[in-house]
Amino acid sequence: MTKRVHVYISGRVQGVFFRSETNDAAQRLGVTGWVRNLRDGRVEALFEGDDGAVEQMVAWCSQGPALSLVDHVETIEEEYRGEFSDFNIRY
Repeated sequence: MTKRVHVYISGRVQGVFFRSETNDAAQRLGVTGWVRNLRDGRVEALFEGDDGAVEQMVAWCSQGPALSLVDHVETIEEEYRGEFSDFNIRY
């Protein structure tokens, strides 16, 4: 089974290597999609892949890297599209 989840992470999530470490985790798990900073201080990500791997990414976002302090993770499940071949950081 495959899954697509759009995620918005709030808290101390910018300037703490959140995007870089999300990228590393997604690549380790074989998840495709992207991650980016938003102007309002949140981080936004889109994950596609195996159900279990996507769920692991969402769980990872709830913790984040060592320097982060995650307050809230909003997840929106969407229809799987298979539109990505890899995971990257958007600027």
